[in-house]
Amino acid sequence: MNDIASGLFQVPWSEYRPDLLDALWRTVSYTAVSFVGAVLLGLAVALLRLSKAWPARAVAAVYTEVFKNVPLLAIIFLTYFGLASAGLRLDVFTAGCLSLVVFYAAYLSEIFRSAISGVHAGQTEAGEALGLGRTGIFSHIVLPQALRQALPGTNTMLVDLLKSTSLLVTVSAAELMSEGRLITSATFRALEVYLVISAIYFALCYPLSQLLLLLERKVRAGVPLSPWRRRRMRAARVLLASDLVVDADRKEATV
Repeated sequence: MNDIASGLFQVPWSEYRPDLLDALWRTVSYTAVSFVGAVLLGLAVALLRLSKAWPARAVAAVYTEVFKNVPLLAIIFLTYFGLASAGLRLDVFTAGCLSLVVFYAAYLSEIFRSAISGVHAGQTEAGEALGLGRTGIFSHIVLPQALRQALPGTNTMLVDLLKSTSLLVTVSAAELMSEGRLITSATFRALEVYLVISAIYFALCYPLSQLLLLLERKVRAGVPLSPWRRRRMRAARVLLASDLVVDADRKEATV
């Protein structure tokens, strides 16, 4: 067993540590930028799918079906190599993020559309009864409830997007898998290198998935997450406590 271990771990990892840290940072950067872009584009497409105008619904439906049924690898090649052959040259980071954005926005749009549609129509009617406009109803009533319903699927897409950054190795995007390929070329220790790269991906994805699961539980339990909501909750508790004290004093005075 010791002979196997000594024969396996022979890559001078200390020499490659700076490059691995840089590749790790690039992987996180691809993930963060692409996820934000995919969420924004996915929400816009979801709203188009729910629009009353049929041309908007048709465009959104075509976009969703196209990018849901084309492999991500093909989208990466089209974005980086295809656009370059047509005269539009994008740097690796832009092309990689754009590929991930348009691909995952299609899936997120379906998640968001389902979540928005799942909000009961009575909530909209209640907002109209309070005199809120369409924008106010959507931003203050529909969207917060839809986000809670969309959270599990969105969290799954985030972890999957992080893993999918490894496909950018095909365009030498300098992320973790690309760095692993370079180290393998220099050391010819493919098994060891890709075991370490896989361990790094696991060290990224597993804690992230657990944190997102904890976030889901907190949201499901009604725990306020933003400082603004926490302040309002504290103010509501103080007001409620003061009302209870006043009611108790009135009862004592009546007795």
